[in-house]
Amino acid sequence: MTNVAGAPGAQEPAAAEPAAPRKGSESLHYARRNPKLLIGLGIVLAFLLLGLIGPLFVDHGPNEYVGPQSQPPNGEFWLGTTSFGQDIWAQFVFGVRTTFLIGVFGGGVAFVIGTAVGFVAGYKGGIVDEILNMITNVVLVLPAMVVLIVAIAYLDARGVFVQGLFIGLTSWPWAARAVRSQALSLATRDYVDLARLSGRRTGKIITTEIAPNMSSYLVMSFILLFGGAILIAAGLDFIGLGPSDGVSLGLMLESAVAWSALQFGMWWWFVPPGLGITVIVSSLYILNVGLDEVFNPKLREL
Repeated sequence: MTNVAGAPGAQEPAAAEPAAPRKGSESLHYARRNPKLLIGLGIVLAFLLLGLIGPLFVDHGPNEYVGPQSQPPNGEFWLGTTSFGQDIWAQFVFGVRTTFLIGVFGGGVAFVIGTAVGFVAGYKGGIVDEILNMITNVVLVLPAMVVLIVAIAYLDARGVFVQGLFIGLTSWPWAARAVRSQALSLATRDYVDLARLSGRRTGKIITTEIAPNMSSYLVMSFILLFGGAILIAAGLDFIGLGPSDGVSLGLMLESAVAWSALQFGMWWWFVPPGLGITVIVSSLYILNVGLDEVFNPKLREL
């Protein structure tokens, strides 16, 4: 996991508002010069664009039988066809869209729960912190993949958002603990004490005084949760517990294995989805490392 605890956005007090524009322009300057950030962001955006626009140029469904069986890549079928004559290119572009949907939704659910628990525990402290920390530790030690397999296996109909919801409900504890540690530090700052003495509500203090000073940390945490949700979803898809009414990169791999694509030398069936998952997740982590170097002065390459 990328170390994001040193991000200056999570430690600089909001009282230094006059320096905010300068710090923003400085971060933008280093962002433009950071190859990891530019490469990671470029690849992620390219796949996102493919998932959004690609399906618009496919005139048939991803699971329709539209061509000859076991056809290698050619001018008509760019990624070939399956053993049943399905267009693998169509499955791939729809699968990329599903990958981003599951990443955003599953990672988003985990992010919302984790940050809410972490902020409240870190700001409130005392008995509230102990109770929330206990709940976090209980969920943290649960075998998440086993819980997901059991829960999803008993559902009659499985969709992208149901899968994402279960992933989010089991992936938030580490984010909660990380946010809590940062919130504990910021909660003792003078500007937070002044806001508390002025009679502001807890939610207002957290959203206006604490969270803005952790913005870079929160962005990087979401990226990690995003990538983690994609990997968990791919694992569930590969064992046959993916969406029952759609297509995903993980389900493409599962179908390729189930119908012996490797044994028959049909590399065009399993290489694109496997490579797609690997490249997307790797790019997210490269992007995260680049952001860490931009926001953390100690890691910047001069």
